[in-house]
Amino acid sequence: MTVAFRSASKTISMTLPLLFALVTAMPASSPALTLEEAIALARSNLPAYQAQASRVGSSEARYKATLGPYLPSVDVSGTAISHNTSGPNYTSNVYDVTASLKLFDYKRGPARDISRYDFNTEQEGLKKSLLDLQFDVKSSFYAVLASRSILEQRKLQLDSARKNYEVAEGRRKFGVAKLSDVLQVSVRLEQARFNLVQSEGTLQKSLSELSSFIGRPVVNAEELRGDFIFDMPLPDEKLLLTAQMRRPEIIQAELAVKRAQSNQSLATGDYFPVISGNLTYSRSDDTIANAIPPFVNPMEDRSAALVASWNLFEFGKFYRSQAASIDILTSEENLKETKRVLQLDLRKSYEDFLTALRNVKVALEQDRQAQQNYDQAFGEYKVGKGDILSLVVAETLLSQAREQKVSSALNLYLSKALLERTAGIESLEQLPPDAQDPKMDEKP
Repeated sequence: MTVAFRSASKTISMTLPLLFALVTAMPASSPALTLEEAIALARSNLPAYQAQASRVGSSEARYKATLGPYLPSVDVSGTAISHNTSGPNYTSNVYDVTASLKLFDYKRGPARDISRYDFNTEQEGLKKSLLDLQFDVKSSFYAVLASRSILEQRKLQLDSARKNYEVAEGRRKFGVAKLSDVLQVSVRLEQARFNLVQSEGTLQKSLSELSSFIGRPVVNAEELRGDFIFDMPLPDEKLLLTAQMRRPEIIQAELAVKRAQSNQSLATGDYFPVISGNLTYSRSDDTIANAIPPFVNPMEDRSAALVASWNLFEFGKFYRSQAASIDILTSEENLKETKRVLQLDLRKSYEDFLTALRNVKVALEQDRQAQQNYDQAFGEYKVGKGDILSLVVAETLLSQAREQKVSSALNLYLSKALLERTAGIESLEQLPPDAQDPKMDEKP
């Protein structure tokens, strides 16, 4: 009994380290990645978005700098001079402190407004960059989901082609099928293998693109959490138009109009004087070094000045004012054109979304009928009532219908992402639904 117990204890003590090593060597499962998490990662890691954020910070600093003309400025200067002459040698030290304040300058108001509009324009540029980022990440994320589904469908195609081959080979062995039947299904089997390899490569490219956007590698498509669901509400086009009026491009165009108006005010400032007030304190110390005793002559001066500067004539300012007025008209036309183009894009995107919704319904029905057609053809050929050509055609149509179902789902989600980007919103779910299509809960 004691010997057996010692043997068991020794076996356990040798097994535990091995099990521990195996457990620690197993790769940790990667956390699931949702679309929202992918967008958040892209916001943190995408260089283009970070560069735009930096431009916003730089523009904000320049805007704050425009407070300078409203605040006093203080200047300090000092001069030390040494004189070596044939007579007495002496040194002179001069110190000046000047405080100045602009009491009136018509241009500083428009200049500050222009800087503020530039800052607001950069902020809207950051919003536009975010919309582009969201669209790119959504497109890449949906492409991975579609590639993953296509890969699953092609595995099913390979299984069906292999099953057809096995049935044809079995019938040939029993003498009820020709060798040509086996050769036809064999060609289809190899085509299914080729398609599977191709879909694996496509999936890896999609993963690489998504990894590039979010700034971290995604090596396994199973990390992505999500599936294509065909139950989507139809958004109200009027609500989309209302939301689009807050798009960054439109706000930037409106800011361009205001900036042109401020530029006109800035040009008008050439016709007004600039009035400043100065307070100056000056001290000089003259010292004769070789005098006995040394001679020092300090002098102080305090002064206050009111300075007015007014340009009465300068040829260019008349044309600068005229150009500023023309720039206002130009920016107003650009605003109208921006609205026109964006409204057209929204209408086209909305129609694409409607088309994609209808295509999804057709693809689902086609997939159902193709599955029924293949089951019928397979059953007839298995019992000797059908020919091999009908079976191969039915299996090919089924594979095409399966892939078309996935493609229609991808087109639906891509058109949804494009519609969201065109409307300037994060998701259509932010808008109340105007109509609801029948629910289709099937997934590719």
